[in-house]
Amino acid sequence: MSAVVSRAAARPDPSTAKVMLSIAGVNKRFGGLQALSDVGVTIREGMIYGLIGPNGAGKTTFFNVITGLYQPDSGSFELDGEPYSPSAPHEVAKAGIARTFQNIRLFGEMTAIENVMVGRHVRTHAGVIGAVLRTAGAKREEHAIRERAMELLHYVGVAKYADFRARTLSYGDQRRLEIARALATDPKLLALDEPAAGMNATEKLSLRDLLDNIRSDGKTILLIEHDVKLVMGLCNRVTVLDYGKPIAEGVPADVQRNPAVIEAYLGGGGTH
Repeated sequence: MSAVVSRAAARPDPSTAKVMLSIAGVNKRFGGLQALSDVGVTIREGMIYGLIGPNGAGKTTFFNVITGLYQPDSGSFELDGEPYSPSAPHEVAKAGIARTFQNIRLFGEMTAIENVMVGRHVRTHAGVIGAVLRTAGAKREEHAIRERAMELLHYVGVAKYADFRARTLSYGDQRRLEIARALATDPKLLALDEPAAGMNATEKLSLRDLLDNIRSDGKTILLIEHDVKLVMGLCNRVTVLDYGKPIAEGVPADVQRNPAVIEAYLGGGGTH
């Protein structure tokens, strides 16, 4: 793995910030396959934390455990100092983790702004009765939701498509829209599953700037990504998995020089 200059290295590593996500001792088995073995991460507030590894290394399984799609066989989980149980995706979202997916999961027939408003409704208070009866409080809240959704569309750079159906947006803009919808939940942690997948070089540069801005604005990000150059140039810290086990953790410059990481990527590590 060739050395990559890290943009994150130019800023102090937030090693003294409070721990936002602490996970330890995660194990997960599918039948006879041990998919995860004693995996954990410690992610501090304001970091972009990268999770990488060869194909089949267990990245997506671990990600799905964190976000409630899979139930772990064991493990401890704390978010912002409080225990949380990744028992179901909606409970994880309520706890404060918002995620995107490797395969885009927008509501294609809804407009861009409607997609973001759906995400925002996780934090609403009017309830079903208020929405049905169109009470004054429900109307005020709906207006605030639309305003916030529009702000987020501006933030990610797709505001001009607010009234376009989501399926008509370009691939890169759909990725941005997904991030806006995730941000609409006011997450403590933004979990991104291969956001650069399928992007061209220009779109990746634009994505890198967006993620850097999100970090600068105080959000904490967990990033799974196949593009090692993007990860090494953007993340504060990185964990590398291989065969479901962590083989390296640290700042990007140290991780990419680690012999076990070089072997995993260049010596045939991981399953395909």
